[in-house]
Amino acid sequence: MPFYSDDLIEEVRSRNDIVDVISNYVRLQKRGSTYFGLCPFHNEKTASFSVTPGKQMYYCFGCGAGGNVFTFLMEYENFTFAEAMQALAERAGVELPVQEYSPQMKREADRRQRLLEVNKEAGKYYYMLLRSEHGTQALDYFKKRGLSEETMRKFGLGYSDKFSDDLYHYLRNKGYEDELLRDSGLISYDERRGGHDKFWNRAMFPIMDVHNKIIGFGGRVMGEGEPKYLNSPETKIFDKSRNLYGLNFARTTKKPQLLLCEGYMDVIALHQAGFDNAVASLGTALTSGHANLLKRYTREVYLTYDSDGAGVKAALRAIPILKEVGIVTKVINMRPYKDPDEFIKALGAEAYEERIAQAENSFMFEIRMLEQNYDMNDPEGKTAFYNEVAQKLLGFTEDLERDNYIEAVAGKYQIGFENLRKLVLHLGTKGGITAKKPPLKSGIHENKKKENGMKQSQKLLLTWLIEDTRLFPVIGTYITPSDFTEEVYGRVAKILYEQFEETKTVNPAKIISMFESEEDQREIASLFNAHIHNIETRADMEKALKETVVRIKKNSIDHRSANLAPTDMAGLQQLVADKRQLEQLEKMHISIE
Repeated sequence: MPFYSDDLIEEVRSRNDIVDVISNYVRLQKRGSTYFGLCPFHNEKTASFSVTPGKQMYYCFGCGAGGNVFTFLMEYENFTFAEAMQALAERAGVELPVQEYSPQMKREADRRQRLLEVNKEAGKYYYMLLRSEHGTQALDYFKKRGLSEETMRKFGLGYSDKFSDDLYHYLRNKGYEDELLRDSGLISYDERRGGHDKFWNRAMFPIMDVHNKIIGFGGRVMGEGEPKYLNSPETKIFDKSRNLYGLNFARTTKKPQLLLCEGYMDVIALHQAGFDNAVASLGTALTSGHANLLKRYTREVYLTYDSDGAGVKAALRAIPILKEVGIVTKVINMRPYKDPDEFIKALGAEAYEERIAQAENSFMFEIRMLEQNYDMNDPEGKTAFYNEVAQKLLGFTEDLERDNYIEAVAGKYQIGFENLRKLVLHLGTKGGITAKKPPLKSGIHENKKKENGMKQSQKLLLTWLIEDTRLFPVIGTYITPSDFTEEVYGRVAKILYEQFEETKTVNPAKIISMFESEEDQREIASLFNAHIHNIETRADMEKALKETVVRIKKNSIDHRSANLAPTDMAGLQQLVADKRQLEQLEKMHISIE
């Protein structure tokens, strides 16, 4: 990663107002001195995502996501720090110096860039071949599928020639060496044939990352042959589990949800019909990586998989993966047609829009699919079905949400609400109460865990110091950075004290930039947004402040006493002095002027 000085990082950060930047991604409403909106990092219905201009920080009280303008772009756009720095520098009109890389990092960066160049050249060549006499069959195929010239150009569609070494010779003539071509996944080698193409006689679909760079290809065979669809192997620039086809376009959609399809043609057909929010996984089942990627751009995903048995199975696999990261999921019914492409060709975009509006709740879809496994005309089959449904309802750990779904199921299957509710509670009691939510694999930190009391006190004091710098002379008399026994909090306190001593101000957003770990940045954002309740008067504030300071000082003394070396006379003397100070502090009144 390039090295940037602290001063340059701070210049770029300070010239990008966090409210302006985040407003491009999240609809914010001002409440007092803070802006609030729906968090882009987890699903929620009540706005708990806050952006504070004074601190130049964001923080979500729901999922714990937080940081400054750099961390927002890194989390939302999946940028590296260098990429976020570049984007924000360009936005602010700040010219970044040419950075020096270590030899190894330079080799890796150059290799990645060269692989992107190879893919770009291959994409240009496939695109040209489609419009040559060699590409007639593929061009006819795209036209028969109803694709316009504009759509084919937008998605960069192309054709790989019938000759199995056509692309190989083209790229070699461009000066690319065999080792690089092998690493690109576009060329294979064997002793008999030498270099030969991965794709030949196929309609080609370039796969782009969110920055519109070609990272791989998909190819549909022309005529007979297997496999029908073939994708690039994974390379240094192509990870199937962390990329989605069409996301480079869908990420800027104004629609409230993303449509998740099975294949390339579904995505392209939907975009052509005006649904610019369609994406698809790349020849693989949906993964947690895909779900986390989707979460960066939407809170709702509508599954528009094929309506056949394989599509239903794929939907049933996808639903819990999406739910795990907090994405609200619905299922679009396309019957009697197989896929979105067929549906739109038959009934048009307006009818498809209606199907979107009628999309089925994912849980109710699961229940409906489950019903097909039972004979509902047989009392035993019906009872077994109700028991399995009740077991699934235990997955909702919040009483209100569980009752809402019990009501929905009871209404659909004409079961008494109380009867079904009793069955659910019975199974829950029998199984050891209701099921607990599994830990999220997405990286979202649930903030509902009870924090250590001392940790909370230290967090609270740092928040007070940030929000009211008048406290520094008061607090500094009794509490030093070394009294913060939480390691990260101690480092933050040291920086805060130094900032105030030098400038008589504090800069929370700058502090976050000094920490590289995402976990540390979240923790710091959290501690700068701690809350204390039931403080209405200055007297209450002074009382709470004194209690917090005394608690922290006592803990610091106890911590140092437990870890004091027998020969550390200076440490012992300091402890004695601190204990005397603590005795005085307990008898004093802390005044806030």
